[in-house]
Amino acid sequence: MADDNWALRGDLLDFTGEPAWGQTQPPEVRWRPDHWVLVRGRHIEAVQAEPPGPEWRRVEHGGRLVLPGLIDTHVHAPQLDVLASYGTELLDWLNDHTFPAEARYADERTAQLGAQRFVKALLRHGTTAALAFSTVHEQATHALFEAAHAQGMRMISGKVLMNRHVPATLQDDVQGAEQACRRLIERWHGTGRCAYAVTPRFAPTSTQAQLTMAAKLLREDPSLYLQSHVAESQAEVQWVRELFPQARSYLDVYASCGLLHRRTVFAHGIWLDDEDRVQLRDAGATLAHSPTSNLFLGSGLFNWRQAHDAGVRVCSASDVGGGTSLNLLRNLAAAYQIQALLGERLTAWSALHSVTLGAAQALCLDGEMGRLEPGCAADITVWDWSHDPVVQHRLSLARGLHERVFAWFMLGDERLLRAAVVAGRVVPREG
Repeated sequence: MADDNWALRGDLLDFTGEPAWGQTQPPEVRWRPDHWVLVRGRHIEAVQAEPPGPEWRRVEHGGRLVLPGLIDTHVHAPQLDVLASYGTELLDWLNDHTFPAEARYADERTAQLGAQRFVKALLRHGTTAALAFSTVHEQATHALFEAAHAQGMRMISGKVLMNRHVPATLQDDVQGAEQACRRLIERWHGTGRCAYAVTPRFAPTSTQAQLTMAAKLLREDPSLYLQSHVAESQAEVQWVRELFPQARSYLDVYASCGLLHRRTVFAHGIWLDDEDRVQLRDAGATLAHSPTSNLFLGSGLFNWRQAHDAGVRVCSASDVGGGTSLNLLRNLAAAYQIQALLGERLTAWSALHSVTLGAAQALCLDGEMGRLEPGCAADITVWDWSHDPVVQHRLSLARGLHERVFAWFMLGDERLLRAAVVAGRVVPREG
């Protein structure tokens, strides 16, 4: 029950700020072994070393790793249907797999079942909050918000805007799309833990007029989010160059329309230049790095260090269904491998920060989530260190906390998730 007063015991790990790149012992790592998180109603009331009094119901997870709930800053709700679709790069993949799958969400019952499946899947994988794409359908976006709201989870989403270069069954128009957005904003923006994101899919599927309309919505209400894609593949970049010859770059298409602001999150950003990164930094916008998707579709290797050094905020994301797992640990492992190919080393701390406090800060929600701290929503995940004797042996030999946590997320996945708590409610385990 969300109104129950209870206390969770375990080894607590979170962050007080962003760890410096490459440091394995940064002061921003907060490690509190054998501590208690006291939950009253939907929020964390206290974190303490001493056991709570008898008025608190105790939940024992001693020796297990306790993290804030993980936050996915780029994922597609309807794309569970196309996970691991063989043989195509981005643009062909959209046409051959994604658009047919999303067209099915015109059916209300399909949309409802898909939204429920998606939200439950996020929670099973340790994700308690998400910035997610719906489809072009207004009722499918309602269904996604309804499913998340029923779980008490933080969901930021929006109706996808696409008025060209997609099948006719998925096209909207500028006026109709604006009206649908306004209805959804009125219903869901600020309802419970739901918030609205204006969502042009990507520049090629929106006309200049539709992008301008999206910017008008943002100007009218700066608390709205903006989510889209940018510079994911080289073929996509070339297509944007042909469609928007007046733009200096792919990012400039969005910037010139007024779509860059503090609550803008762009997925990918692999093929950006230095001027693009300056624009992102100055706007306070975020890049959602989607490592398993970039590898699976062969889109390219995102240079995290380059973006970091330019002052651009970077979070990690699953990008399912281009990505191959909703579990963010698997995606962080892939992110490490991508950086290694570029001659860099992603620490466990930079990785985990990007799906906890860093993601919360990107979404302007660090007062609500991303930390194990009094006043924050009780979004908590509890993890076993290992179920496998070989991994357990490896962890026993770790020389220090960083080596242990690094091996844990490199070798772990959703099977290690012991419990997920959303706004003070323990999510029932399926099976």
